[in-house]
Amino acid sequence: MRVVKTAEERKNEILDVAEQLFAEKGFDNASTNDIINKIGIARGTLYHHFGSKEEILDAMVERMTRQSISRAAAIVADSSMPLLERLSAAVISLDLNTGAGPEVFEQIHRPQNALLHQKMQERLLSGVVPLIAKLIEEGNADGTFDSAYPEEAAEMIMTYANIAFDALTDMTPNQMERKSLAFIYHTERVLGAEEGSLKAAIMKIFEKNNPLTKIKK
Repeated sequence: MRVVKTAEERKNEILDVAEQLFAEKGFDNASTNDIINKIGIARGTLYHHFGSKEEILDAMVERMTRQSISRAAAIVADSSMPLLERLSAAVISLDLNTGAGPEVFEQIHRPQNALLHQKMQERLLSGVVPLIAKLIEEGNADGTFDSAYPEEAAEMIMTYANIAFDALTDMTPNQMERKSLAFIYHTERVLGAEEGSLKAAIMKIFEKNNPLTKIKK
């Protein structure tokens, strides 16, 4: 019996299979024919939803970003976790470097995909800034922070972090250490936090994204 799927179900099926194939073969080596054959659909069905492999990549980035923001929102809403634990866990949950993530990141960092990279950054920031602002507001209420402009503070911190730490592997250990310590120092001052109070929480984020990071306690 033929199974009829909704447009959304079919699009997600195509993205799921594309993600698997990109991870296995690489973006350049995985073809739309591979996707079509693995799912068992007609060529017209795939092109009804996506005009090209690049459109599939764009939709994949959009879905990864949406899912990561949803994970972060669930963590921020979990009041059973201490504030600073939620802060570090929410940022860590934004990591897209899972599944086909490494292959996707390699593609979006290519010069010809600069617009896609910019769109991903904008989507991520627009979704996460209100979440971080909510945590800053909570911190203001309990005395952890003293920030008169929570949303603007969140935007400044996340925008800087997004740019400064976009390519951790290009830094030497000394550069990474200096940049990390400077980021902690300035973040504490932007948020009106006690000196050293954010170091443990922020270091969890750096260590998760770059296990080679070793900052003196």
